[in-house]
Amino acid sequence: MSGRALRRHLASRAMTAVVVVLSFTAVLALLLILGDLVLKGASSIDWAFFTKSPVPAGQSGGGVANAIVGTGIIVGLAALIGVPIGVAAGLYLAEYGSGRLGFVVRFIADVLNGTPSIVVGIVAWTFIVRPTHGYSALAGSVALAILMIPMLARTTEEMVRLVPHSLREAALALGYPRWRTSLKIVARTALGGIVTGCLVGIARIAGETAPLLFTALGNLNFSVDITQPMQSLSLQIYVYATGPFEEWHRLAWASALVLMGLVLIISITARWVTRQRYGRIR
Repeated sequence: MSGRALRRHLASRAMTAVVVVLSFTAVLALLLILGDLVLKGASSIDWAFFTKSPVPAGQSGGGVANAIVGTGIIVGLAALIGVPIGVAAGLYLAEYGSGRLGFVVRFIADVLNGTPSIVVGIVAWTFIVRPTHGYSALAGSVALAILMIPMLARTTEEMVRLVPHSLREAALALGYPRWRTSLKIVARTALGGIVTGCLVGIARIAGETAPLLFTALGNLNFSVDITQPMQSLSLQIYVYATGPFEEWHRLAWASALVLMGLVLIISITARWVTRQRYGRIR
């Protein structure tokens, strides 16, 4: 083996080792977080934790049923608002976004992707909470939807761009109008990637706290009225973790474990959808 070939071989092995070490470090961080949550939170999870509302401060027992239901309502409503807008924007950018308007929409989406979530919460408070003179779950859902829309737009755009142009040309040659080709052929072909992006976006907003502090506010009572303040798991964790009572700290760890498990389930579902979709293509 020549000296140059030996140097290339050693450099390749060294870079492979660096990648392996960094990958292991990333996985180790996740395992440490999960392990810590399981050790400190699993013992506090029981049937009452999922079925009962919080008890008055200083008392033992109770649960976070109000926060679990509130998380489902707020995140679900945010998905109902954000998914159609984000997917539609992504389709537009991929199919018709080559002009000046497409450049502007793409630029705004990129800027919003980098905007701190607390800024979005302040904007939602200014334009929704303040004019209506009241905090509400609906305002929180709007704030989370604003965080979700740019991510879905860019993800959908990239997934749609992966669809071969031959499919578009074939549909247009058969007499399909362009809008129908985009919806019936292109969007259906990229459906697996679009669904994956939607699930990742939902997982992204499920643990947000800052926007909800300015919008949903939180509610220690059980409530399903979207026009009133509502509790979520992220807000419950924030209140309990910063509180003075040991019982609150115990429930905060358990709530963090449940929230982390919810995010993991959504992420695993996204991976499963991707594998099923592209497994059939192969």
